[in-house]
Amino acid sequence: MERTQVIIPPQALERQRDFTARIAAHNAQAGKTPLALVETFGCQQNVADSQRIMGMLRDMGCAFTEDPRRADLIVINTCAIRENAEKRVYGTLGQLTHTKAENPEQIICLCGCMAQQPSVADKVRQSYRHVDLVFGPQALWKFPELLYGVYTQRRRIFSIDDEPGTIAEGLPVVRESSIKAWVSIMYGCNNFCSYCIVPYVRGRERSREAKDILAEVRELVEAGYKDITLLGQNVNSYGKDLPEPMDFADLLAAIDEIPGDYYIRFMTSHPKDATEKLFDTMARCKHVARQLHLPVQSGNSRVLRAMNRGYTREKYLEKLRCARSVMPDLVLTSDIIIGFPGETEAEAMDTVSLVEEVRYDALFTFIYSPRPGTPAAKLPDPATREEKQVWFDKLLEAQNRISAEIHQSYVGKTLRVLVDGESGDARWPLQSRTEGGRLVHLTGDKSAIGSFVQAKILDSNTWALFGEIEP
Repeated sequence: MERTQVIIPPQALERQRDFTARIAAHNAQAGKTPLALVETFGCQQNVADSQRIMGMLRDMGCAFTEDPRRADLIVINTCAIRENAEKRVYGTLGQLTHTKAENPEQIICLCGCMAQQPSVADKVRQSYRHVDLVFGPQALWKFPELLYGVYTQRRRIFSIDDEPGTIAEGLPVVRESSIKAWVSIMYGCNNFCSYCIVPYVRGRERSREAKDILAEVRELVEAGYKDITLLGQNVNSYGKDLPEPMDFADLLAAIDEIPGDYYIRFMTSHPKDATEKLFDTMARCKHVARQLHLPVQSGNSRVLRAMNRGYTREKYLEKLRCARSVMPDLVLTSDIIIGFPGETEAEAMDTVSLVEEVRYDALFTFIYSPRPGTPAAKLPDPATREEKQVWFDKLLEAQNRISAEIHQSYVGKTLRVLVDGESGDARWPLQSRTEGGRLVHLTGDKSAIGSFVQAKILDSNTWALFGEIEP
């Protein structure tokens, strides 16, 4: 991809700031502070996108609410990965017919991956006529101009052209936390896994310049952030399109040089591109957490080939052995899909056996959901939903047992944790995370929030640890 077509030029960004200023002036003249609601579905990249949308809205003079009935403007940022997420979005849009009826001046926007799909845009155009603005991920940086058009032209606007993916630096951001932060290092995907819609809605891979990433991380560390997660559809592909060679391991090493007391995490890593150099760099860096999310998706090589994943079961296990050889304390998580089209019971049980062999700390598990427009959606799928549920239950049973056993092994140990909030549980009022990302509920005073502390682990269950802060 030609880099000159990827980077949004300064004059184009200045044009958007001009539209932001016009909307801010309009809001100020109206004599009241408009309230905006931003609701996010899907992955951490969507969360990061929503934070930038909130940054633009803040600069337009908006304050924020979680009550759709009070909101003057609502933005629904959507996900297209799972069918269930789409159903929830349509349910939310249906509910907003009532808020729009109560407040006809309310502006409703639909954005994100789901909005980029032409079939979704057509459905919204015909069946959800109260939605005023629809735009995809590639048009996010133009949100001020699009919104200004809705205000001034009093018409519905759809911006879902199949345009090349872009990078827009310097967008404003509102971060909900002062402890944790997301930093996007790249956008898009080139892998075309046969079940996944992401390359079609987020475009091809494009990497941010290292200097911009380093400046953002440095600013966050200096502001006191303690837990920073680097984001990309496949962070292991970082840098392949940059004019100056730098791979993801090099980027981690450069970030690690930033002084401060903080953790760097990242997701998601594609197994086919996870290298020995990456594992060695993780082991050497003092700020990079010993945590790896490495989605396997299936434990059967034929299914992996049908998924277009680019590795076999054996190759995946070989990479894990390499990673654990240099990081014996590595916390390992993964994604798994059960019931891919054509998968047999025996092949699904290969995935269960892989889980037994690897002993993941935790899993994100899904029953296959067909995504229109992907190759997998056209494949024959003879297994019934009931059969797939039986396979899925066996997978959950194995992983829940393993997670419980691993967590039990921590009881009696003292761990360094970052206290990042309140839990809402009177007995264990604080919530924290270990370096490996394990959830630890703690006793103690909320004055500890935002600090690293030593925690004595007293109890555990399948999903979390429980402990007390040591003096």
